[in-house]
Formats: sequence, structure tokens, C-alpha cells
Amino acid sequence: MRLVTYEIEHREGLGVMSRDGRWIFPLRSLDMDYKTMQQLIENISESEKQLLEYTSSKDPYKIRGAVPMEEARLLAPIPYPQQDVICLGINYMDHAEESARFKKEAFTGERPYAVYFSKRVNRAVNPGEGIPSHSDIVTDLDYEAEMAVIIGKEASHVPEDQVKDYIFGYTIINDVSARTIQNRHKQWYFGKSMDGFLPMGPCIATVDELEFPPKVQVQSRVNGELRQNENTSRLIFGIEHIVSELSQGMTLKPGTLIATGTPAGAGMGFNPPKFLKPGDVVECSVEGIGSIVNPVV
Repeated sequence: MRLVTYEIEHREGLGVMSRDGRWIFPLRSLDMDYKTMQQLIENISESEKQLLEYTSSKDPYKIRGAVPMEEARLLAPIPYPQQDVICLGINYMDHAEESARFKKEAFTGERPYAVYFSKRVNRAVNPGEGIPSHSDIVTDLDYEAEMAVIIGKEASHVPEDQVKDYIFGYTIINDVSARTIQNRHKQWYFGKSMDGFLPMGPCIATVDELEFPPKVQVQSRVNGELRQNENTSRLIFGIEHIVSELSQGMTLKPGTLIATGTPAGAGMGFNPPKFLKPGDVVECSVEGIGSIVNPVV
């Protein structure tokens, strides 16, 4: 099933999407009084999940308060993440190569260990909302389409073969990046963490919505031009490894977002680079989840 945070008539709510994606069934109409997606992730029961899965295939005209998708405004599924997003750097080999080329570094083709970094998010950017260009300090604004994993229950010392049991679902993020600032400081935190640098959405696809581990296409388009196009089956470090390894030394809390890395085709990978500018429109999509479209402002 696919869960959404949405707004209608200036009122926010949580809902489950119909299987055809044309309707939202409000959770409050099913007597589920969760105020936020974070609260739902932390507390939803298996019987409630089963009810939502069953409801998603129902006739919308038989569901009290069903909302046509075109009448709702989708918001980021988790508008205010409780912690920094955990990100994977250079987790597709082709992107590792283009990154080294952009920084004029030698590329050995070896990736024995995963590269982790964090991304501060005060508020996630909604589908359709503008990405601020920060043009007063940023000259090389870039996009990175990624599938993000959402932890569903407290995870500590989790074996790889049990990782699926700790995942709530998946969403799409655009890991917007200021390249010069990212590289100038010899670490990525500031250049990845400016206000408005995390578009997210359009929904959360729960863990059973996709095969495990997911083998889905990740794409980005800028002004309609296909830029990134790769399958998550080609991740250097897969979801089982990532979650298991992180959980050996840190406890992952429910609602934790882990961005699994971006494919080749980011703006810095072209010669000359194709960085974003105000007026550009970026679309990030992941097969089985949907897409988010955001203009640069």
C-alpha cells in the first residue's frame, strides 16, 4: 500500500491511496487518529496495516470522506524528520566514477566500504514546491534522485537476513547539493543541508509493496530531459548491508530515513556540467513509488 500526508481545504491529514492511485482514503474515516506519519510509523499495529491494505482496493464511493487525488495537495510524507537523514555517497559505480572525474581525482574502481554522511533537514520540500536556488552563495546547484528507506521499528545489531522486518517502507528524495560548497569544506554536510534541499514524496510505499530487496528503476529528468536512469539492483551496497552495518554501532529509530545513493547522470557528470538554474523543473521517479516534480526558484 501507499501512504500519504496531504492537505485539503487547509487541513492536513494522513491517507492510504487507492490501488489505482486516483483516490485518497483518509485514515480518520477508518477511526485511526494518527496526527503525523511519524506517529503512525511508531505505533501502527499489524491489524491496522491489514485494514489499510484491504481498504486501498475498495470502491471509493463506499469509503466515507474519500478524496479525489486531483482535489488534494500532497505533502512530503514525513514533513519534519526527527533526525538528520543518513545518506549513502557514491553507491552506484558509475556515479563514483563521475564524481571522481568532477573533482579531478584518480578513480580506482574500488569501494570496499560504504560512504555515509548526514543531511540536515529542518523541513522536507513538498511535491510541486520550489527548490530554493540560494543563488547568493550557490553557483552549481545539482540534483540527485534516490530511493530512501524508512525504518519501522528500533533496530540494533540486526543480521542482514532480518533487515526486511525492520523496514517500514520507501519514498523518493532529491538529494539537492551545492557542489562547490560540498567540496570546499572537505566534507558534505553544509553543501547538502541548506534549507529546501530535500524534496520528498509523493508517498511511502510500504515494504511489501515492492519485492525485497527492491529492483526498481531510479530516474531523474530536468526540463523533460532524461538525466539519470539506473536500477537499484546495481547498488554497490544493498539495503540489507546498509541497515545491518549501521545497526551494529548505532540504534536506528522508527522513522529514520536512509537515502541509498544516486545513479550517474547528476549535473556534475556532464562535460560541461549541467547545473540547475531558476526556472528549471526537476522530476525524480522511482518505479513502484511514483514521482516528485519540483521547480527551481
